[in-house]
Amino acid sequence: MNTLSNPAAARPTRWVGAVLFALMFWFSSSLLMDFVIMPGLFVGGMMSQPDFGSTGYAMFWVFNRLELLCAGVILTGLLVARQSRPQRPVVASGLRSRWAMELGLGLLAVTLVLTYAVAPAMGALGTALDPFATTLEVPAAMNQMHGLYFGLEALKLLGCGALLSLLYGDLSRAEEI
Repeated sequence: MNTLSNPAAARPTRWVGAVLFALMFWFSSSLLMDFVIMPGLFVGGMMSQPDFGSTGYAMFWVFNRLELLCAGVILTGLLVARQSRPQRPVVASGLRSRWAMELGLGLLAVTLVLTYAVAPAMGALGTALDPFATTLEVPAAMNQMHGLYFGLEALKLLGCGALLSLLYGDLSRAEEI
């Protein structure tokens, strides 16, 4: 408990590194998933398979939990950086600014919606209810869910990019802060 009440003992520089690592991992893995893996599976005919809903949900179940872990590390690091206040004002630091916390909370909110609302709904829509059907029709609502998913994914990528720009702004002028 002494670590939480004593800002000097929290080692904010370690947390800045953890925030940087989590942001870079999250951003790059989201780009990999959105622009390499998912288009590859789509071109490969995943949507025409009878079990694409359960397979996609299993894959996103793991990925969404990793995203929640990254969001937790980022918010914790931002709170530690905000708690450690040197002689400079909070406005001088991008990570300790109000915008960094709002971006972190927005990223957590988008991830929660993707994890607990969009992914289960898409998995349910893709579930094959007739195992003897020879052809599989993709429900019309699935296209709307894909649009919602990619819209939220674009917001997440923009938020990660904005938070990375705040962090790199701090790293470029680290001797001033």
